Amino acid sequence: MVNSATLQTLSENAISLDETGEWPFRQFELLAQEGILRWGIPEEFGGQPILQRELLEGYEQLAAACMTTTFILTQRMGACQRIAASENQLARERLLPDLAVGRTFATVGISHLTTSRQHVKTPAVQVELQGDQISLNGMIPWVTGAPHADTIVTGGTCSDGRQVLIALPTRQAGVSVQPHARLMALTASHTATIQLQKVQLSTDDLLAGPVDSVMTTGPGSGTGSLTTSVLALGLSQRVARFIREQAKVRPDLTEVSQRFDAELISLHNDLYQSATNPEPTAQTLNSASIRQRANSLALRISQAAMGISKGAGFVRGHAAELAVREAMFFLVWSCPQPIVQGVLDELSCRGGDTF
Repeated sequence: MVNSATLQTLSENAISLDETGEWPFRQFELLAQEGILRWGIPEEFGGQPILQRELLEGYEQLAAACMTTTFILTQRMGACQRIAASENQLARERLLPDLAVGRTFATVGISHLTTSRQHVKTPAVQVELQGDQISLNGMIPWVTGAPHADTIVTGGTCSDGRQVLIALPTRQAGVSVQPHARLMALTASHTATIQLQKVQLSTDDLLAGPVDSVMTTGPGSGTGSLTTSVLALGLSQRVARFIREQAKVRPDLTEVSQRFDAELISLHNDLYQSATNPEPTAQTLNSASIRQRANSLALRISQAAMGISKGAGFVRGHAAELAVREAMFFLVWSCPQPIVQGVLDELSCRGGDTF
């Protein structure tokens, strides 16, 4: 689905991108040239409609080549999907055409509405609505690509508990992007905190709400989605190729490689079957199970690659050590409590079984 030359270029530069921590300008130029940035945006705005299965297949290929670039792409896609699904036609017309061709960059800052800071009584972002004016105060804790974003799809909570979703212009007065975090992996995603102090917007920027639990409506609602799982699957596919190559010259690894390949095929088939399941309830249940399996596989296969690589794999810049660090990301990215509990059960050998 994705051009092989593009995948090769992304793969060849993945380790250096991790080492430098620089924003992947060139990588996104490639995505724009291939038309990938048009995915999921309506045709009337210069986009290209795409089926969920096709989108997942594209993500899987891209994640196997470069996890950092693909993760950023998912956050951008999340923003585009929310804008495209909004009933605010003016916002759609203003934002989507430039996003489709890569002239502007949008991302999401929604973790505080889903999995992050849910234990805190005071909402991370407080919203006041007065007529057609919207006032924002607080902090958006995790915003991928924040220093490079023109628009951030984010939200907040009103005094009555209802929530809104907005297209926040980053150049608006009162918006302050903090220095990006140095992460265990994916530092080049330039994920940062954004402070909001008396930010004044109008309803022209309103995408949804005010409603209860705004993130349970629209595309990609909920957490632990198949998008997250398919990126873990892509990482596992990359590592499986490495183990397969090693097994060609080390026959003792053949059985290990075959076992991982069998698990990959099973997970791949179940994930894509879930993507086409017409029953939302069943899909939600399947998505949670698949997420746990994808997490488990990514963690185990990357550590297997480390063991196979021995000391060389423990050196910064080796494919195995990068995979180990990237696999850890799935323990914290969009990871609701049931998924966390599943990981803890496996790590503590509860019941003596793995997923």
